[in-house]
Amino acid sequence: VQLVESGGGLVQPGGSLRLSCAASGFTFSRYAMGWFRQAPGKEREFVADINWTGGYTYYADSVKGRFTISRDNAKNTVYLQMNSLKPEDTAVYYCAARETRIWRYWGQGTQVTVSS
Repeated sequence: VQLVESGGGLVQPGGSLRLSCAASGFTFSRYAMGWFRQAPGKEREFVADINWTGGYTYYADSVKGRFTISRDNAKNTVYLQMNSLKPEDTAVYYCAARETRIWRYWGQGTQVTVSS
């Protein structure tokens, strides 16, 4: 099983980034997918998730209206479009997969830094 995140980097406040997470080794279309993040000195926190069909999404209050999660089951990929980025969005972003309530698989993370 592999989850490989990409698309992170350095961006100015107010800018945008699109993260991708490519999945392999499991039946992607049967899993809900999520994004989490961990800032230096802080615990990992939930950002957003999407159900297996893509028809249901849920966001943390801190990113609602700025971030959009989506998935392409044909490409085994989940995305996180991040707009209006703020310095407090700086963190390592992880994607994860769950078939039940437990997040079973995790990626290695991609760094997002929002700074002028």
